[in-house]
Amino acid sequence: MAAKLSGGGGGKYHVEQNSDINVTPFVDIMLVLLIIFMVAAPLATVSVEVTLPRAVAPPQENPPKPVFISIQSDGDVFIGDGRTSVEGLGEDLRRLIGGRNPDDERIFIRADQQTRYGDFMQVMNALQDNGFYSVALVGEDTAPQ
Repeated sequence: MAAKLSGGGGGKYHVEQNSDINVTPFVDIMLVLLIIFMVAAPLATVSVEVTLPRAVAPPQENPPKPVFISIQSDGDVFIGDGRTSVEGLGEDLRRLIGGRNPDDERIFIRADQQTRYGDFMQVMNALQDNGFYSVALVGEDTAPQ
């Protein structure tokens, strides 16, 4: 912001602020950028003509939806939003994943912080007994303080 040192009333050292925006540096920078882009644009184009072959790649399959198992503090077990039991966990998971291999599936487990360790281990044992060996535990992210 500029200051005006001479003129006006209020004594010898009265400073009045100039509230006009000085756009000269902005215009200078824009002109320099315009020149740079005008010089660089022709260099980015390819002048050799080539007939490219068609790409015939098979469409990629979307990754499967992740499977979440939730364990509430009272021991209730859910696959996604549907309630299940520890005994029926393997059968329900196999129905959910369809024909996919259980060895290739990653199962995400979410458990309430008040869940008994025994309830958690029952779910882990049921998963292993049914061939689901890739298990990830889900926790809540907290920002460092």
